[in-house]
Amino acid sequence: MYQALYRKYRPQTFDDVVGQGAVTQTLKTQILTGKLSHAYLFTGSRGTGKTSCAKILAKAVNCLKPRDGNPCNCCEACKAIDDGTCMDVLEIDAASNNGVDSVRDLRDDAAYSPSQVRKRVYIIDEVHMLSISAFNALLKIIEEPPEHLLFILATTELHKVPATILSRCQRFAFKRISQSDIAARLQYVAYQENIDLDDSAARILARLADGGMRDGLSLLDQCASATTGELNAQAVYDCLGIAGIQECGSMMVAIAAQDSKTALSILNRLYTQGKDLSAMLDELACLIRDLLILRAAPKEGITLLSGVTADEDAQALAKKFTDAQLVRAMTIVEDTMAGFTRNASRRLDAEVCLLRLCHPELEMTPESVNARLSKVEERLATGQFIMPTGAPQPAASPAKGEELPPPLDDADAPPEEPSLPDEAPMGFWPELCASIRQELRPPVSGFFTQAQEGPVNGVLRGGRLELECANAFTVEMVNRPETLAVIARKASAMLKKPVQVVTVDKSHQPKCDANLDQLLNFGREHPDIISIKE
Repeated sequence: MYQALYRKYRPQTFDDVVGQGAVTQTLKTQILTGKLSHAYLFTGSRGTGKTSCAKILAKAVNCLKPRDGNPCNCCEACKAIDDGTCMDVLEIDAASNNGVDSVRDLRDDAAYSPSQVRKRVYIIDEVHMLSISAFNALLKIIEEPPEHLLFILATTELHKVPATILSRCQRFAFKRISQSDIAARLQYVAYQENIDLDDSAARILARLADGGMRDGLSLLDQCASATTGELNAQAVYDCLGIAGIQECGSMMVAIAAQDSKTALSILNRLYTQGKDLSAMLDELACLIRDLLILRAAPKEGITLLSGVTADEDAQALAKKFTDAQLVRAMTIVEDTMAGFTRNASRRLDAEVCLLRLCHPELEMTPESVNARLSKVEERLATGQFIMPTGAPQPAASPAKGEELPPPLDDADAPPEEPSLPDEAPMGFWPELCASIRQELRPPVSGFFTQAQEGPVNGVLRGGRLELECANAFTVEMVNRPETLAVIARKASAMLKKPVQVVTVDKSHQPKCDANLDQLLNFGREHPDIISIKE
């Protein structure tokens, strides 16, 4: 009959336990010196070896031929404990036996001397599940136990154990096992089971195990049963239904470029392939966390990466974001994952999440504004800020020994280009809007409509195109260097001359009579006919 790998390769001695050297060495020393406590409390996350060490300790205190503090696993006592036939070593699940009556029965049985071994051992797993009355019933016998009695309590939630119990036990904290230790153990098990496990696959399984050896072995068991050939990284991704190292990195590249089309295409492909959206967003969160670490510690942070993408790719991605952008992205991803339990439409939530990540301008929250401002500050600090076409350029400095030319008088100044009346761009603006919408991405492209009372209306006066915006929000969305540069380039190409683009907030301009405005414009263009004093 097939036996699961985590059961088949459960540690049988303290030396077999991986990643808990401080705990196992202390227990071995106590067994060698005979300075054993009457009650132990093992704490730590799942799969770190608490129950395994409890069973090893139960064997070690009863072993007939111990070896350097370890049980021999060959004597009758060790075999009986391993087989579960020893009536003096009992393993109790507190989750299903958490009532006071169960503890009272245990307390009554504990008074009797062991019949097969030297010490009667009670292993109470998930002890935090006991009720308050059950803890009170257990308290007295733990405080003053018989000489032949040993309690080993195990829990994943230490804060739920009463202080009266904690003070009567020797506490051992089991830490999360490192990814390198888990990967090495998986390679050993794979070799014993004739599984062709690739190094990259072992690292991925170790990362997904999240510090638990049992989880790592269970994942290896699942992937090995689904693959006949080499168990590589792609096979792990396909078997477990997760995105993969390249897909996650590509999605972050699209987010950095604010390319929502590419990001949504990647999401749609992964969804069609049956990838789990929760796992995909979890990988995205891991990558964002890696980028934050790299920005805080570019060199030292390499050893702290989760491995969700290649180290060199993570280093390149970290340069594309600011700290504020990454913090905002992490908040959005975590909020979306938390909402998965409340909303049935996970795909819709994931798509909205990507749109929010790609377009911070869609939100006016403090986090979004801070992320956008931090990007501008970084560009200004590094000299990467691009001025829009038509913006005034600083005057060139004269060469050494060269004098500046004298300023031009009004008579010598070149004549200004005559301004076109407001009626001139009537056929020009709709055509320009259609051309702009082909290049700009949403939501900015949505402001340029052919409607007469649209959010933005273009007014051409000579070589200057004024974008009359309906309100301050529209000005903020449109008045960006990259947007103005596109509009200036399109307008210049259509009119075959340089065009300067500026934005105007119509909501702050005083309203005036249309006929008077037209008359003023005509007067400015024909000063020789009409003299107007404003």
